[in-house]
Amino acid sequence: MQGTQVPAEVGEEQALPFHRGSNQSGMRAYNERLVLSLVRSHGGLAKMEIARMTGLSAQTVSVIMRALEADRLLLRGAPVRGRVGQPSVPLSLNPEGAYFFGLKIGRRSADLVLIDFLGRIRAHWHHRYAYPLPGETMDFARTATREMTAELGAAVERVEGAGIAMPFELWNWADEVGATAHEMDAWRTFDAREALASFGSWPVYLQNDATAACAAELVFGEHSHLRDFVYFYVGTFAGGGVVLNGSLYSGHTGNAGALGSMPVPGNGRMSEQLIDQASLVVLERTLRAKGIDTAVLSEVDGDWSEFMEEAEAWMDVAARGLAFAIVAAASVIDFQAALIDGSVPPLIRTKLVERVAVEIEKIDLQGIQAPRLEAGAIGSIARALGAASLPLFDRYLIDQYALMRTA
Repeated sequence: MQGTQVPAEVGEEQALPFHRGSNQSGMRAYNERLVLSLVRSHGGLAKMEIARMTGLSAQTVSVIMRALEADRLLLRGAPVRGRVGQPSVPLSLNPEGAYFFGLKIGRRSADLVLIDFLGRIRAHWHHRYAYPLPGETMDFARTATREMTAELGAAVERVEGAGIAMPFELWNWADEVGATAHEMDAWRTFDAREALASFGSWPVYLQNDATAACAAELVFGEHSHLRDFVYFYVGTFAGGGVVLNGSLYSGHTGNAGALGSMPVPGNGRMSEQLIDQASLVVLERTLRAKGIDTAVLSEVDGDWSEFMEEAEAWMDVAARGLAFAIVAAASVIDFQAALIDGSVPPLIRTKLVERVAVEIEKIDLQGIQAPRLEAGAIGSIARALGAASLPLFDRYLIDQYALMRTA
């Protein structure tokens, strides 16, 4: 999800303003993305509004919008009459213009979602397991995909892509999830993208699960005003992502924002990793030791009321680790905000954010500007939704920062 730059051949006057379009025919793909992104951001726009925002000529915008309307990506609204001149006709995204699948392969459960062009979830299947195995996981994905495509009927031709969100090097997590090394080693040579691609004729994208959750927050969350933020996702194992200049930053290996590996002060030793403190597997171990059923931890927004005492103790430790991780991240990049989300009930997320704020106040911040602390807006479904957003963004949209700078 890196920003799409205007090529140099457009000319210096048009290339420098990052958000401006080009009237050259060779740039039509970028201009179409620009129009779709603006319409999506504003909910609906008329031709003259888009021309003003982008610097494109009214004629160029008309050609683009007619083409997008013909492709059923835009819907024409009712004319809005002003005081003088012709009425303006706003166009908005057609929810049925395109569909996308998103598969989350987690350490305790899998989710498959189907979203429309607006990013609304049209179907959602959830599957819980003790630990992930390629065969079982793809059997679930195959069944869910088949049912969802059947419900789409003729609209199945509008499915434009699928994304997978899963931990990288899943085979290295055998001990942590309670599997044998032999069982998990099957992931080492298994091509999840190829397997999912065999279910249909769509391109398939792959991203780290926590980074995909960050992508969902960027595209569908309530923080479009933020240009730079660090994102923490509290799942079976804690992870995260980094957004710079309104774009998801994945780094040259795709593993940027591997925040679960960040060193934090330990209990009785020099340091631990954040995953040792802010991961749900830590709470899971405590519950199992006390004979408490842990299945609810894998449910979407499950009820934690039966073990709130244990949850409170876990939050105390998790909040301290997250606080140190946030301050450490802020010492490297001057983030506007730190967002915390996770596969936890909304009440737990709210409490966790409040405790992290308290813990940050205890840290020596000399020379560091602590970022604003906010809760994420997506929740448990963020990783699957983020997976579905990968083809949506890559094929139809431009980065958020380009839209922030439109006039």
